[in-house]
Amino acid sequence: MNKNRSIAVVGAGLVGSGWALVFARAGYSVRAYDPSETVRAGILTWARDSLNDLVQAGLVDDDQLAILARISVHETLAEAVEGVFYVQESVFETVEAKTAVSLELDTAIGEGVLVGSSSSGIPASQFTEACKNRACFAIVHPVNPPHLVPVVEIVPAPWTEPSAVDRIAALMEEVGQVPVRLTQEINGFVLNRLQGVLLNEAWALYEDGIASLADIDATIAHGLGLRWSFMGPFETIDLNAPGGIEDYAARLRDLYASMVRTPPPEPWPDAVISRAAEERRAELPLADLSDRRAWRDARLSRLVAFKKNQGLMG
Repeated sequence: MNKNRSIAVVGAGLVGSGWALVFARAGYSVRAYDPSETVRAGILTWARDSLNDLVQAGLVDDDQLAILARISVHETLAEAVEGVFYVQESVFETVEAKTAVSLELDTAIGEGVLVGSSSSGIPASQFTEACKNRACFAIVHPVNPPHLVPVVEIVPAPWTEPSAVDRIAALMEEVGQVPVRLTQEINGFVLNRLQGVLLNEAWALYEDGIASLADIDATIAHGLGLRWSFMGPFETIDLNAPGGIEDYAARLRDLYASMVRTPPPEPWPDAVISRAAEERRAELPLADLSDRRAWRDARLSRLVAFKKNQGLMG
């Protein structure tokens, strides 16, 4: 792709700021916009601090100041998208907010400009149908923070042009992300449907008093998560039986079937959420969440550096 062209990031909170760093790190000029003046004021400071972590982990070769210089902050959406070839939208996760920004983008972008939404579970068909350029809109869902966790789900609406999906996937690969292409829409896409099964069971185990939040977290962090940090569930089970995946299924499919909760779980109860929040806030005060996110990002950057060194990325 021609890196003399620009990319816009619309919605520059935790996810949007990460996207700005993804594109700037890859050599693109990034035009960032957020309706909040406070958020706009903090974009470059956050990017500078995050770049320091990336440099310490050996994840960027370019000059930090050069990367920062590629990010410009704009006071209006129309100004931010002027002359760009791609827009990454990361506004608040509601159909109403996504619809409003999609319609605004639709009137502001040029013909053929691609728009990817960071929606984590709402399909694009629920908020792009009325757009005249809807064939160029798709879901491009990252994992937070996108500048450290590279997988990106690309989900077309029924009217998204296949060529648009191809171009988006090519861009994601070029900027160092790992595109996962879905063939059709489904609520929650792949990542959050998988995460949702785990979260629903984790909440149910906690509600039933089977284990504490800390012990459930430890089971993932020091158990399943170690393998999942470099291989997926199918490869995991393929390696966990002498005869591979068929052997594993023959041995354990009945056990897994017996563990399915019937009826399916209801939305997580308010009382249980309050109890969980009390436990978490005793462990980590609300005022310390930002520092803990920085702690997480620093360790993620080192894990990513290790995986790259071991040839385990992409």
